[in-house]
Amino acid sequence: MQEYGCSLDNFQMEYKDRLKAARKHAGLTQGELAKRAGLTQTSVSDLERGKSKATAFTAQIAKVCGVDPIWLAQGRGHMLSPNALRSDTAELYKDTAVSEGNGSFDVNVELAPQPTRSFDYPEISWVQAGMAREAVQVLNLSECEKHTSDAWAGPHGYWLKVKGPSMTSPAGVSFMEGMLILVAPGIEPENGSFVVAKMIATNEATFKQYIWDSGKAFLKPLNSAFPTVEMDDTWELVGKVVDAKWPRTLLG
Repeated sequence: MQEYGCSLDNFQMEYKDRLKAARKHAGLTQGELAKRAGLTQTSVSDLERGKSKATAFTAQIAKVCGVDPIWLAQGRGHMLSPNALRSDTAELYKDTAVSEGNGSFDVNVELAPQPTRSFDYPEISWVQAGMAREAVQVLNLSECEKHTSDAWAGPHGYWLKVKGPSMTSPAGVSFMEGMLILVAPGIEPENGSFVVAKMIATNEATFKQYIWDSGKAFLKPLNSAFPTVEMDDTWELVGKVVDAKWPRTLLG
């Protein structure tokens, strides 16, 4: 059976190595990759140097570079999936004229649409979200309800159900009570990201917008009736929110 992808030993490659290999495969500079994937060049540089260990943009980076997102995120499988190889082949033949005797004819290659890759993640409680990351990873999640997303939240991602009105806004982005948010644990947020954080003393988790201003981090609610809190050393970041949606059960 034919295998796809490079012959690199995935188990000897760290995320930073796979990211650099993917970028080189796409022929992109760090700046070009950052612009196309929605990151900053500094973020890409930190990832390739191992300064940052993971990113919620992994699926988008894989799409931009034309590599398999599971390989990029976890090192499983091969850098190029069969779909990626077919896409590369289409590019080779795109707008190519093939000589035939004294004339020529265009070879038009049109691929069938490929399905969007999706990922299933369990829905856990806010109490579980406030536990140490290592404890969450060993939980028996087989009986938890699962929800699908096309956003990659890492191997330990999970859904939480929004509680209370603190993230409900009368205008713009709003997260109403009962909505589901997908959390990517351990992902460093950027200014304006939505995050789950917890108070270290009580392990109580909360959902807020992450604001970086004048060298300080803040947890800001979208509802102005609730206070903004400085994220000092009594707080710990749990993860970055990478997707949100209404549960199917609510919509019938």
